[in-house]
Amino acid sequence: MQDLLRTPIEFLKGVGPQRAALLRTELDVHTYDDLLQHFPFRYVDRTCFHTIKELQENMPQAQLRGTLGPLRAVGEKQRRRLTASFADATGTVELVWFKGVRWLQASLKPGQEYILFGKPSVFNGRFNFPHPELDLAASWEQGLGTALRPVYHTTEKLTAKGLGSRAIWNLQRTLLVQVEGLLQETLSNELVEWLSGMSREEAYRQVHAPQDQTKLDAAIRRLKFEELFFIQLLLLKQKQELQKRIRGNVFQQVGEHFNTFYKEHLPFELTGAQKRVVKEIRKDMVGGGQMNRLVQGDVGSGKTLVGLLSMLIALDNGFQSVLMAPTEILAQQHCATLSRFLENMPVAVRLLTGSTKAAERKSILKALRAGEVHIIVGTHALLEDRVVFHRLGLAVIDEQHRFGVAQRARLWAKSAVPPHVLVMTATPIPRTLAMTLYGDLDTSVIDELPPGRKPVRTEHRNDGSRNAVFGFLEKEIEKGRQVYVVYPLIEEGDPAKMQGMELKDLMDGFESITRRFPLPKYAVSMLHGRMDQVTKDYEMARFKNGETNILVATTVIEVGVDVPNASVMVIENAERFGLSQLHQLRGRVGRGADQSFCILMSGDKLGNDARSRIDTMVRTNDGFLIAEEDLRLRGPGDMMGTQQSGIPELHIADLITDVNLLQQARQVALRLLELDPALSDPKHAPIARTLQGIRAGRPLWGRIS
Repeated sequence: MQDLLRTPIEFLKGVGPQRAALLRTELDVHTYDDLLQHFPFRYVDRTCFHTIKELQENMPQAQLRGTLGPLRAVGEKQRRRLTASFADATGTVELVWFKGVRWLQASLKPGQEYILFGKPSVFNGRFNFPHPELDLAASWEQGLGTALRPVYHTTEKLTAKGLGSRAIWNLQRTLLVQVEGLLQETLSNELVEWLSGMSREEAYRQVHAPQDQTKLDAAIRRLKFEELFFIQLLLLKQKQELQKRIRGNVFQQVGEHFNTFYKEHLPFELTGAQKRVVKEIRKDMVGGGQMNRLVQGDVGSGKTLVGLLSMLIALDNGFQSVLMAPTEILAQQHCATLSRFLENMPVAVRLLTGSTKAAERKSILKALRAGEVHIIVGTHALLEDRVVFHRLGLAVIDEQHRFGVAQRARLWAKSAVPPHVLVMTATPIPRTLAMTLYGDLDTSVIDELPPGRKPVRTEHRNDGSRNAVFGFLEKEIEKGRQVYVVYPLIEEGDPAKMQGMELKDLMDGFESITRRFPLPKYAVSMLHGRMDQVTKDYEMARFKNGETNILVATTVIEVGVDVPNASVMVIENAERFGLSQLHQLRGRVGRGADQSFCILMSGDKLGNDARSRIDTMVRTNDGFLIAEEDLRLRGPGDMMGTQQSGIPELHIADLITDVNLLQQARQVALRLLELDPALSDPKHAPIARTLQGIRAGRPLWGRIS
């Protein structure tokens, strides 16, 4: 049966080599199975009939029953069209086709009764139907029709080759006949009964050729559940096997380094959420298995401090730690933060990035091999073969979705015993994505901000309010505060500008701001991605040290910049940024005790999605609410790097609308593995067989998630 489903699509009746080539390139349909998985995106109710007398011009579609009149070919060659009359007891309409004239002349039967479906339009004061669908009434009554007609995604190229939605539906029905009685069950009898008793084969039949709404609903639920269930089972099974097979170093003691820092050098009292997460990490490290924990926390919630406490536990047990960040700016920031926290303690922290000079790199690598470096902070440079650890025990990965899976695998290979893994992200992840992308990780959430932090006040202003905004910036600067102004582009010639997008650019903005805030009263600095590292460091240091009042920048300051005295973030063309990026940028202010502000500048005309994003930012500072809205607006897509996670692609389920079904699927998968961890019970054989097929050929990436 599996061989049949892998049959190339050109061998299906009605396809052939030319159509198969288009199906492959346009819809990614290569095999019979791919076609089965090409599900309808909506259904048209074909139960309702109208008479010609009842037609109205604004009808989106109408279905008639009547007699087809004589066919008339009009025009010559490329302008040739086919017309016919169509009549019922109440009147007559005209039908017209501009394509497929020869085929239609051969297949349609004038004088016969037909079921007509299409969109009515008015031409010269009379109703007509361009390119209607026609089915012989006799065939319809014999059950070849369906009350709910599936509508499939297609493309202009496919339609030109006769593969519109109707033709794809015909191919699906041909395929369903060919595979009848051959589709293997994937679920246990118990689960099938729970899912309204609908078998897998019946579910496919009802989805592609539904008999009624009740059966269609049951089929969709069955197939969605199956898709989500096997994703969750895959992740949970992977996690189960890792805990069993991959042992981790046991960190028995919380010793001198941790206790001294906690009692004497802790910069502020930990929040209840931070204490809870540290306890969860401590429990993982002492359990004998390899820790794989995701720590989610909004910008400024204190994740770095939690990571540091974890690294001190590693040090107390004789192990080194690595903190890997996706950008040099963020790595430098982490190194500076850790060094500041540990300045009065005998803990060696070093930084290794692509910009580290050769002599310094050589010294760091030698000290790392000798165990003289306790904590190494860096970027992708840490993955190089010449980076050798004395005894690596903990890997902390910041914003891990920015690293490829294979890249992270190279880091874990630097230790004979896999290091404990702590993944940190300031990008709140919607619960549906978290369950799908990180379902094999234990998850902790830091859902409190440190005491004294005030929520950032966010306001939306258009270009007409620019003078008022500049006046507000003057007042904040007079109070001793500092300001970020972020632009989407560096200069006018950037690709987005060349594509006709009306975006403001940094170079032009810098000139305007320096005219409005001139020397010597004000100092304005600039930061963007084309500057060399030395210049970036210099400008950033000036802003951090309070030598400049305003930093005009691109999104290079999205992560890695921590200036508590900066109280205002102005984002130009805010309508062009995604919600997640806007939230990250806003997180650059509000790091001190003073009230901070985020001002979203935009043009007067906003699309619905852009307005929704801006309204969400003004309404809430809750990163998780923002993440849910971001998912709703953008769809899951590759939002969090799904393509690198080894998760099977979703064909029918939806992470936005099917959250309750996803939770049910995860609970069922958890309960199944509790009752039958090896899936060895004969009644679970269909599940075990299907899971094995899904995993075939997939590397075990879970240890490096």
